[in-house]
Amino acid sequence: MQPETAVPATEPADKHEFSWQAHSVLIVDDEEGMRHFLERTLKRRCGMVEAAGCVEQAVELMARLHFDLIILDIALPGKSGIEWLHELREQGFGGDVILITAFADMETAIDALRGGASDFILKPFRIDQILNSIKRCFERAHLARENFVLRRELAERATDVIGLVGHSPAIQQLSAMIRRVGQTPSTVLLLGESGTGKEVVARALHQTSPRAQRPFVPLNCAAISSELIESELFGHVKGAFTGASESRNGLFYYAHGGTLFLDEISELPLPMQTRLLRVLEERKLRPVGSEREIPVDVRIIAASNRDLAAEVAAGRFRQDLYFRLAVVDIRIPPLRERVEDIPDLMRHFMEMLSLQLGVAPLPLSHGLVSGLAAYAWPGNVRELRNFVERSLILGAFPAASLSSASTAATSADDDSLPLEVVEKRHILRVVEACGGNKSEAARRLGVSRKTLERKFADWGEDTRPAAAEV
Repeated sequence: MQPETAVPATEPADKHEFSWQAHSVLIVDDEEGMRHFLERTLKRRCGMVEAAGCVEQAVELMARLHFDLIILDIALPGKSGIEWLHELREQGFGGDVILITAFADMETAIDALRGGASDFILKPFRIDQILNSIKRCFERAHLARENFVLRRELAERATDVIGLVGHSPAIQQLSAMIRRVGQTPSTVLLLGESGTGKEVVARALHQTSPRAQRPFVPLNCAAISSELIESELFGHVKGAFTGASESRNGLFYYAHGGTLFLDEISELPLPMQTRLLRVLEERKLRPVGSEREIPVDVRIIAASNRDLAAEVAAGRFRQDLYFRLAVVDIRIPPLRERVEDIPDLMRHFMEMLSLQLGVAPLPLSHGLVSGLAAYAWPGNVRELRNFVERSLILGAFPAASLSSASTAATSADDDSLPLEVVEKRHILRVVEACGGNKSEAARRLGVSRKTLERKFADWGEDTRPAAAEV
């Protein structure tokens, strides 16, 4: 039945923060007139609009393309719209579905809601009816993605630095590389020691890219257990495993159109490395427990503080995944190679942290800066930030502790020692000063407990927790 005509509604994208052009729609209706009407109405508003006359054609389109919204007729030849809706939800489809029908009763409406329909519209309908329904779906999806990303940012990096700070040649060279690489769609591998600011660089790459208005979703691979990492990345369907009481979208879904930052990627288990490689090559993923593949459009930025080439040689990292990630590799310089940036970094941290802590910034003296420049900074920028925060809380810079460490690290006896030996000596001193408490030592050094444990394992030292930690 042909819908009633009406004056086209005012372009919704003009009044809302989200863009209709960023969304894709699939129309599934066996009535040719209705398909053409909806296509004409939506093609000048949405980024992509496709149409199918039956479920089989729709399944073929969804195997190749990603759709944010499906407009689905209930009465279709073969499989009905309600039946397919139930299958879509069981397979993990997280987009919106608007059901349309010329014949409806209360039982059909209830079945549609139980199946997860976003709206239910009776034919014939006016243009403004379908546009308002679509607008509500797009708004909900936009807010859901935005809220998810914001919650992760607040939970994981509420006080992290945003943007590069400093004027050293090393940081200027890094900035130029970011501006050049950020404009490309290529996968990027960030290499550098723990605490050098790899997530800051990843965010800068995202902000300088054409994807800047889309989500940036970070994940620390070392912080998620091997049992949960697959579901965290790819999502799962209801009943996929014990405790999966409902379907859940993964981080790839929330990063769609934007950037997914995989920190500490060397910690991914080998089976997950295989799955990630397949997603990168085919641009499709399969939620846990689902038989349906979902197209994805995500730029990957990965990071590691380990030598991935050495991890490949040791059999702990897939060679093919390494080459797939290292299309462009960027080395983040450690703080000891950019000591001229220490004053700028300290002022930046004090400006940020003094507001949070409700205390006044501390003055910087030439003697203090010289002493800090002589320190090895094994925890890099993260350790410097912790030093500034601790100093603001105490009301003064405890320079004596760093001075003694600097003196020890640069003494005549150590002048000919490799940096790794100096770093080991300093870490062991800090652990000893903490009474063997590695968690406290890691906090003071500005590194994670896992990084510290890895250092001890590499040195062949005892990694059992001290009595105070048991």
